Amino acid sequence: MTSNVSRWALLSLMLLLVPFGASAEWGALNMPQGVTEISNEVYTLHMRIFYICCAIGAAVFGVMIYSMFAHRKSKGVKPATFHESTTVEIVWTVVPLVILIAMAIPAARVLIKMEDFSDSEMSIKVTAYQWRWQYEYMDSGVSFYSQLEPSHNEARQMGSDVDLEATFSPSRKRGDSEGGVYLKEVDNELVIPVGKKIRFLHTAADVIHSWWVPDLAVKKDAIPGFINENWALIEEPGVYHGKCAELCGRGHGFMPIVVRAVPQEEFDIWVAEKQLAMASVSEQADRQWAHQELVSVGEKVYQANCMSCHQAEGQGIPGMFPAIGGSDVATGSIDKHIDTVMNGIDGSMMSQFSEVLSDADLAAVITFQRNAFGNNTGDTLQPSHIKSLRNGVDIRAPESVALLPDTNTTTGVN
Repeated sequence: MTSNVSRWALLSLMLLLVPFGASAEWGALNMPQGVTEISNEVYTLHMRIFYICCAIGAAVFGVMIYSMFAHRKSKGVKPATFHESTTVEIVWTVVPLVILIAMAIPAARVLIKMEDFSDSEMSIKVTAYQWRWQYEYMDSGVSFYSQLEPSHNEARQMGSDVDLEATFSPSRKRGDSEGGVYLKEVDNELVIPVGKKIRFLHTAADVIHSWWVPDLAVKKDAIPGFINENWALIEEPGVYHGKCAELCGRGHGFMPIVVRAVPQEEFDIWVAEKQLAMASVSEQADRQWAHQELVSVGEKVYQANCMSCHQAEGQGIPGMFPAIGGSDVATGSIDKHIDTVMNGIDGSMMSQFSEVLSDADLAAVITFQRNAFGNNTGDTLQPSHIKSLRNGVDIRAPESVALLPDTNTTTGVN
């Protein structure tokens, strides 16, 4: 019997030593400490409760293991026959209650602080879409969309054939010491100033999403028809990555968040540049575009907004997303094509892009789709035509465009 116990003890020791052969940094397993005051408080609370749980586990399993060895049948120990001990009942009721109270008080204090945005100095509205984010700076009027960086989106379409080291050089990996930022980069970063308490207002336009940036201890559900709020105050400049933490559809894994915290002076310059860029986008709808210029811009718009579903070569995904190449929409009536892209299709995954893309981008991507993937229609859709539709002018292409010289300086569709 003693020999059997020794063998079992040796086997148990060997099994306990197996995990030490694996290599994993504690920081990769544990909650990040973060870069804000509130994130540090969350981390401290997490570690405190973690140590309490470890102590409870060690005590409980220690008693169990001791009892199994010290009171085993081979030693001739007779099992106890007592039951309904008042003392034991009191102990195992009071002790857990004290532990829960000791954990609940600091947890409640941190949770209340996380929801207190009363003295915020700046407000940013975050609206979630499948699969992008819209950021609206309530104080400056700056508004833009942020989604997976086009080159990353293109690379992921290649699946296992993509060579990440060749596609994304070390210079693209901005200070990321954990092996690059593939599928973590966006085309437009959320830029915020350091030293300011910023209130975030979260909502969604389609399904439930969740805006999560671990380093800021900010995580809030974005629900259609509701506004959820939280806040962050970053003291040091830096770039912080996040993601959508709610399963929001097939593109859920390709909906990253990038927050760049900069000094106030740099932020003011960025805001001014964004305001100028927004004014310039508005002006783009009033000029006449060359056909090839529209096709070139449209290709980039397609890669950023359409390629996830309709694929790089416009072949679509059978049974899920229709092909662009040779489709009735892209080769048929241009009016139907415009309506489909601008307003989407009810009851399908085709969402409306009228609020997502500018007049120029809409005209460019439609022109590209009608002249790519074998769709050689020769059509050229001018941004001014899209602008007229936005303004409520009921026009149809191409015949009626020529009848609106004041709205469209030249023929909108060739």
